[in-house]
Amino acid sequence: MAEVFPVVTNFPEYSGIMIPEVWSSKMLVKFYDATFLSEISNTDYEGEIKNQGDTVHIRTTPNITIKDHKIGQKLTYETPTPSLVDLVIDKGKSWSFISDDIVKGQADYAYVENWTGDAAEQLKIAIETAVLADVYASAHAANKGLTAGRKSASYNMGAAGSPVALDKTNILDYIVDMGSVLDEQNVPESSRWLLLPPWACGLIKKSDLKDASLSGDGTSLLRNGRVGMIDRFTIYMTNLLYVTVTTNNPTNIIFGHKSALTFATQLTKNEGPMRDKDYFGDFYRGLQVYGYSVIKKEAMGHFHAYKG
Repeated sequence: MAEVFPVVTNFPEYSGIMIPEVWSSKMLVKFYDATFLSEISNTDYEGEIKNQGDTVHIRTTPNITIKDHKIGQKLTYETPTPSLVDLVIDKGKSWSFISDDIVKGQADYAYVENWTGDAAEQLKIAIETAVLADVYASAHAANKGLTAGRKSASYNMGAAGSPVALDKTNILDYIVDMGSVLDEQNVPESSRWLLLPPWACGLIKKSDLKDASLSGDGTSLLRNGRVGMIDRFTIYMTNLLYVTVTTNNPTNIIFGHKSALTFATQLTKNEGPMRDKDYFGDFYRGLQVYGYSVIKKEAMGHFHAYKG
């Protein structure tokens, strides 16, 4: 029973008898974690899947060997062979609930629409959480660890047991280092992205951003409080990055280019209302299948850090 206005001992309690409880017809607003999979991945192969269990075979461009040449030298020919990367649609998530006829008829708000809308949002969050908890481990070996950098091996991206302590004085330097790691892999400068947890975005806003050009506009981030683009990275704030439960609870921050991750999803079933022979009510349910693969490991990096 809800809390009521207190009364003194031996005074009549009118709440629930003469003073009714009122149920609001307005729903309490529910906040959802932001999702960005469509922004950081390519969906080039999404139209090729149909059902859970399908496999898309992706052909990659082979490397052609470049040789020195002298006058009169005979040419030797190679037979380039494309390698295959498989995008397997082997994961699925579902939701379902029952709407009783009597409850539906007597309810004072359209709860079915509200619940199905919530299910759709929760489905997106669950899928993105699962993807982000897995793909960071697939980053190229030269794009993570204490000696990152394909050419220089001079960038500290943190590692298990040795995460980087981030604060407002060094976070911009590390973001620039992430860009340099991708530069050494010849990753295109456009369509780069960086996922950061809220605490890291807060450090950016507290940092001494005197150079407005870092953000790609004429106003410093310190003055306008906006986290947008820094050193060619479009920055997205998310609560869905995987946190390693250990000392300092470091976050597995991911950065890269849209070509690195391919993601495919298809809502194959979205059903309801459906009747049941043994039940006076309607059933509602949804099924979404999906798959993902890091098809260009050199275009993804992993930064292991905590708030110092």
